[in-house]
Amino acid sequence: MGAKNMNGDRRPTLEAVAALAGVGRGTVSRVINGSPKVSEKARDAVQQAIQELGYVPNRAARALVTRRTDTVALVVSESELRVFDEPYFAGTIRGIGSALSETGLQLILAMAQSEQDHERLEHYLTGQHVDGVLLISLHGADPLPGRLEAMGVPTVIGGRPVGLTPYSYVDVDNRAGARQAVKYLLGKGRRRIATIAGPQDMGVGVDRLAGYRDALLATGMTEIVAYGDFSEESGITATRKLLAEHPDLDAVFTASDPMALGAMRVLREEGRTIPEDVAVIGFDDSPAGAHSSPALTTVHQPTEAMGRQMAHLLIARINGEHLEQPVVILDTHLVERASA
Repeated sequence: MGAKNMNGDRRPTLEAVAALAGVGRGTVSRVINGSPKVSEKARDAVQQAIQELGYVPNRAARALVTRRTDTVALVVSESELRVFDEPYFAGTIRGIGSALSETGLQLILAMAQSEQDHERLEHYLTGQHVDGVLLISLHGADPLPGRLEAMGVPTVIGGRPVGLTPYSYVDVDNRAGARQAVKYLLGKGRRRIATIAGPQDMGVGVDRLAGYRDALLATGMTEIVAYGDFSEESGITATRKLLAEHPDLDAVFTASDPMALGAMRVLREEGRTIPEDVAVIGFDDSPAGAHSSPALTTVHQPTEAMGRQMAHLLIARINGEHLEQPVVILDTHLVERASA
């Protein structure tokens, strides 16, 4: 027996819609699933019948037929604290959300740091709960993207991973952005330029350090490198180490805005004026950098555009389309403010 509505009537069926519209059951299915292979006349008739009868498509039944869940997962390999604290994530997630909102796809957010988290998540993601997966902030040669692809789950990565070559990813030109920042410092007459690099198990960390090295290479200057994890706290620790070992440094290029803000805090504590004694450049172009004192010179990376591109690539893959450009690299540019 069919389910009854509040008036005691049976819930209208697909067949009832087809009969009222004067079309076949298949035509009704095609209209509901948004197929273009339906005439305008038939589509209008079906939509009118749906409205008259108050028909509600059974999503669970549709999922059985189409194997679609209309759900996409975004997996972030970081702690919740980092995800909600750092500007990169907010921008990327906004971009993903805006692209998906036009499609009716739901977004679920999963944070997985430990190996155990990853295993549990892999089991869920390959169990036909989602149509596709977006991954950001991968560390090392993470096996998850490869396993998802092997199980037939379309996957798109944000940021070039280290140690693996995925089919599809979106990144910004981190190396060129870092190179531009350091060349800017050289142009300002800075001669003892340090960098606070990001994690070297991430493409973004490797590429921004490579850009710093590119710029210094032609000058014959000594590299001064400390490492952080993109957080403000790590910027503070790294700057203390740099000042202790290289008290004569006159500029710091950091691989993220939070690390730059941490560096500025330590420089002020140590009585160094910014930019007179030490110039500082970040990488993100975050709102916090624009409002720091002095305002932070930084490399702009288009995080929202990156999120949108990731979502568009994934939607195309879910729909079985061939990607002409499965890898997208977006440009960066320097935003000149008062700190350098």
